[in-house]
Amino acid sequence: MHNDIKQEADCNAVPLCVDLDGTLIKSDVLMESVLILIKENPLVVFLLPIWLWSGKANVKQRIADRVYIEVDKLPYNEDVLDFLRTQRSKGRRLVLATASHMLPARQIAEHLGIFDDVIATDAENKLKAETKARALERRFGAKGFDYMADSHHDLPVWNRSRRAILVNSDLGVQAAARKIVDIERVFPAQGPELRSYVKLLRMNQWLKSLLIFVPLIVSHSVIEPAAAGRAILAFVAFCFGASCVYIVNDLLDLSADRDHLSKRYRPLAAGDVPFERALVAALLLSAAAVGISLTLPLEFLLVLVTYIFVALAYSLRLKEIVLIDVVVLACLYTLRIIAGTAAISVRPSFWLLAFSMFIFFSLAMVKRYSELLSLENMGSAKLSGRGYVVNDKSALAMFGSASGFVAVLVMALYINSNEVTVLYDNPAILWLLCPLILYWISRVWLLGARGEMHEDPVVFALEDNVSRLVGVLALIVVVVAT
Repeated sequence: MHNDIKQEADCNAVPLCVDLDGTLIKSDVLMESVLILIKENPLVVFLLPIWLWSGKANVKQRIADRVYIEVDKLPYNEDVLDFLRTQRSKGRRLVLATASHMLPARQIAEHLGIFDDVIATDAENKLKAETKARALERRFGAKGFDYMADSHHDLPVWNRSRRAILVNSDLGVQAAARKIVDIERVFPAQGPELRSYVKLLRMNQWLKSLLIFVPLIVSHSVIEPAAAGRAILAFVAFCFGASCVYIVNDLLDLSADRDHLSKRYRPLAAGDVPFERALVAALLLSAAAVGISLTLPLEFLLVLVTYIFVALAYSLRLKEIVLIDVVVLACLYTLRIIAGTAAISVRPSFWLLAFSMFIFFSLAMVKRYSELLSLENMGSAKLSGRGYVVNDKSALAMFGSASGFVAVLVMALYINSNEVTVLYDNPAILWLLCPLILYWISRVWLLGARGEMHEDPVVFALEDNVSRLVGVLALIVVVVAT
């Protein structure tokens, strides 16, 4: 027992230096800062290579001067934090030693309140690998410190440390570290699980791309194998393109997502998937979407590219502009229908596009209304990352419900038009669609007012049993009228 006490006392006498990125936090401070900077000013992507020309330390300095990171929202490794707090309570000196810039490093240290000192990159020196190893050796002496970190970049530091603590390191790093230093403790690697990648892709949102099949159905081309095959390819391409956009959106919206009651658990906001892997996934998905599109009519590729650019503009800026955001959302839904017409080479129907624009504007309004209602229930006044406040609820409800009823009017006018007689033998039966849509849109808004609406009404419509029943009845009406 005496030896155990002596060993613990010796351990506490040696400072513990702690890496930041991938160790103390599950993300990367530099990447977080770059993403914030790009969201604030997208044109900065053209400046980054110029800054990089004068060295990575200079890049970090310039970014740190322009970006404020909300350090209280970062995805900290709670197991590591608990361990460090225990070490601190035993009187051990803790030093934050990171290649990240000094400014955010000090902010993180002040927020946590457990570090005695901070050693980090400044305008002249990048504190990484061998440079960090020499700096720590000068400060604490040869083998005069223990070091907690995660990656192969930290091997030079472990080579000069007394002991190593490995966090979330792969087997290769662990094997290399054991050859050069005594291992005090290993925090098991917690790589991204398959479900994290599934959540990253937002595969549940692929349901929205079913709208591509609407032109196939309303043009009565569903029994044509060639048209059906092109529609299926278009659906897959749009799913991949949409997932690419969702990944970029999540990268740019980290701060707002971490403020949200449910979005904080998204893989990127929670730090469950590394940023670099998410970027690789986005590139692969966009390449797959374009590759599939090349087998379809050129018009489809143009629509897909338009969708991606509009969606990226929405993520970067348009989502923050009141009312513009819901108009853009409605347009993004309508673009899926236009993509469906392009894939099977049919002319977009004026009536279909008018109906879709009004109905999707209504559903976009329900989405914002539901978010504001949840916000009000939590006692907050403003929607993070948006321009809306709680007092906007009644106005949004008025705009959205009115748009939904206008969609029903468009349907009624279509049924009474000359165009309908070309496609339907019994067009009068189509009048049954009007009460069905009236019921459904009224129910959507009623559930929204009760706080029972899914945050995405389109996904709700595809998963809700009553909505499915209304959809089946509507399909029966169309078939009988045909």
